[in-house]
Amino acid sequence: MDKYIKVPLTDEDAKSLKAGDYVYITGTIYTARDAAHLRMYEALDRNEPLPIEMAHNIIYYMGPSPAREGRPIGSAGPTTASRMDKYAPRLLDLGLKGMIGKGKRNDAVKNAIVRNGAVYFAAVGGAGALLSKSITASEVVAYDDLGTEAIRKLEVEDFPVIVVIDAEGNNLYETAIKEYGGD
Repeated sequence: MDKYIKVPLTDEDAKSLKAGDYVYITGTIYTARDAAHLRMYEALDRNEPLPIEMAHNIIYYMGPSPAREGRPIGSAGPTTASRMDKYAPRLLDLGLKGMIGKGKRNDAVKNAIVRNGAVYFAAVGGAGALLSKSITASEVVAYDDLGTEAIRKLEVEDFPVIVVIDAEGNNLYETAIKEYGGD
């Protein structure tokens, strides 16, 4: 089913999404990858504030390529999400409502998604140039010294994703294997 949502993501919207839904996101999302997640985790350990608000926001695991003339960003494909699994539960417990990446998540992340009524979306890997067309603005907001791994604020319009793990813990990767066979 196709759904259109606006971010910040409300509790109701997050809970209405089901594994397998095609979703088009409009609003502000943030990028962060391994190095930015490590810095945020270390900041939390020091009881320091995070550079971005977690509550009701979505983090896209992505490091963009340089923007071409006239565009806000270059290719913007997803990073393998499991690289952020050790950090994600803590951020979800702080109110993060959504994550966008590619690939499987571990049980600790799945449990944190359910506990917090959040959602994990997948963006299509290898389609970074196409995905960048849904990004209307990009601005580095933290950790500029990390280059492509800096935290960016993105404005997106109808950014296409698929719900992989919904707020009830249904996992498209598991149900698709059962439904279509394979391992």
